[in-house]
Amino acid sequence: MKTLTVTQTPRNPASESLGQEFDLSRRVEQIDSRLDLEAEIRRLKKEKNAVLLAHYYQDSEIQDLADFVGDSLALSQQAAKTEANTIVFCGVHFMAETAKILNPEKPVLLPDLDAGCSLADRCPADLYEEWLKQYPGHTVINYINSSAAVKAVSDIIVTSSNAVDIVKQLPEETPIVFGPDRHLGRWVEKQTGKKMVLWPGFCIVHEQFNARRLAKLIAGHPDATIIAHPECEEAVLERADFIGSTLALLKYVQSHPELHKFIVATEVGILHQMQKSRPDAEFVCSPPNSGCDCAMCPYMRLNTLEKLYLTLRDGYPEIVLDPELQTKALRPVQRMLEMSKNLSPVQQKGD
Repeated sequence: MKTLTVTQTPRNPASESLGQEFDLSRRVEQIDSRLDLEAEIRRLKKEKNAVLLAHYYQDSEIQDLADFVGDSLALSQQAAKTEANTIVFCGVHFMAETAKILNPEKPVLLPDLDAGCSLADRCPADLYEEWLKQYPGHTVINYINSSAAVKAVSDIIVTSSNAVDIVKQLPEETPIVFGPDRHLGRWVEKQTGKKMVLWPGFCIVHEQFNARRLAKLIAGHPDATIIAHPECEEAVLERADFIGSTLALLKYVQSHPELHKFIVATEVGILHQMQKSRPDAEFVCSPPNSGCDCAMCPYMRLNTLEKLYLTLRDGYPEIVLDPELQTKALRPVQRMLEMSKNLSPVQQKGD
């Protein structure tokens, strides 16, 4: 296999492809400081008949304003069930693209087009397609945390909740390429016993969780239950009592009232929902290697109340996909939905 080094682009190619340049700083500065932004957002949602979706990793104030809070796939599916005219997705770019793929007739708005994803951006479609030429005859499985262009060259899309079960459904002799998250791929290999070719991508948040620092935290909280997202490196997952998608982690906390302290190895935004559902429990965020005591996605936090207000008021930025690309990207998503229809609700909806 050829050695491959992938670096993240410092710009957002999606912004360029849409041909829209927004001076967000200037527009934000022009907002009347006397406005009650939360009240205005509620008013505009009703006025525009818009549904507001917020990922678990958004700021708590945005989560509390949302009509639905969840993982990206479940949110996109939920939007399709509403009578809303417009979808406003407070998440990152690939999530809004997925919402557009599953809701092609509705405009999908994203408060800040620069809200990218370190994992998705480290897998450029052109480089990925070239890399795939080394593996003819392989079934190409990609994590939902990927761009629409990468989805379009996939055979099956998976989530962190259903990846293990979907890989198990493939014949034993099927050669598999798995992208773009290498840590999730290794975890799926371990659970299924199937060796796969892994694209060398990772999430900058989950990559920073460190087994040595986690061990120190565990020593200070010996009564805590450790729960972790499978995007974490293997050494961290080996210390976990439970591993699962963001939704699965939340459900685990909710379904174990006998446990009262949790060390959580995923993005800190999920703690808001955990604390709301289990006010009796204590939640400690596993320390990353970044020098702070929290694990926060900088791209998720590009969506703010100010930008959300502007998006609802002005009706842009909008996610626009080439119709042919959109159709190609839908097929592997539909295959995933078909292969996971008999799984549990958490396995179907958790990213």
